[in-house]
Amino acid sequence: MSLYPTLEDMKVDQMARAQYEQMVAPPTTAETPVPSAPAPTLPRNAAIYPALNDYMSDLGLHLSPEDIAQYAPTAVAVPQPSQVAVPAVQSSGMIAPLSGSSVGLQRAHVTHGIREVVLCKDGKGKVGLRVRGINKGVFVVLVERTSPAALAGVRFGDQILQVNGVNVAGFDTDKVHSMFKKAGNNNIQVALRDRPFERTVTLHKDSVGSVGILLKNGKIVSIVKDSSAARNGVLVEHNMLEVNGQNVVGLKDKETTKLIEGGGDIITFTVMPTFFFEHMMKCMKSSLVKDSMDHSIPAV
Repeated sequence: MSLYPTLEDMKVDQMARAQYEQMVAPPTTAETPVPSAPAPTLPRNAAIYPALNDYMSDLGLHLSPEDIAQYAPTAVAVPQPSQVAVPAVQSSGMIAPLSGSSVGLQRAHVTHGIREVVLCKDGKGKVGLRVRGINKGVFVVLVERTSPAALAGVRFGDQILQVNGVNVAGFDTDKVHSMFKKAGNNNIQVALRDRPFERTVTLHKDSVGSVGILLKNGKIVSIVKDSSAARNGVLVEHNMLEVNGQNVVGLKDKETTKLIEGGGDIITFTVMPTFFFEHMMKCMKSSLVKDSMDHSIPAV
């Protein structure tokens, strides 16, 4: 079963394959039975399938021939069946004729897998993160900018599983903070599960640069009908955590909107159900989050 980052990618891939199959269909032989009723005839030089650009225009995505050549080069004449497959996102193996070149899709990739990072302490004796206990788990709710945790790639929403080999399941917030405080200055080994409450959704801007969502205090409160957000299953009552992999927790809506506007025609959002988000941020001062949260652009 094929996987696609967006509904638009799926439709374009299906159309490209249908066009190719028609191109390489074996010619009709004399032995082929003649149909009882004449088949409908097409005008001379008419396309059996609509042009790719016409189809994308119906979705509100107005692509030039140059755009199509860049993002879906195999949607045109293809000499070999093995070349029908469109570009895939290497990190996930998804078929992505339109979104495959999006760096944001790669930056925002959520694996839910487990990784280990090695932390040290800064000049103030801190690793630069804060946690909160939820459902007997321990989750990162703040990564301070330029801190050792930020430099090691720790992200908002990561679940801490172990600190220096000690399982922290069931530990409260103060106990985990105390473990980091008592740890040595170097070689603090932390096992993390990658953002288990989060998911990503990739959207395509329409001809006016909109993806079809309305934010209020970082929460998605409305979705525009027939927009890319509506087509791709974006839900209200979810909080925006990242735009193209860049953390936006603590930013004002106009700042987040500015990142979306400058993020290219294909945008990947990382979201979390508002119920979990509000529970995680319940005891966090908004001023601390605003002033200290790491909003740097992650490396691919």
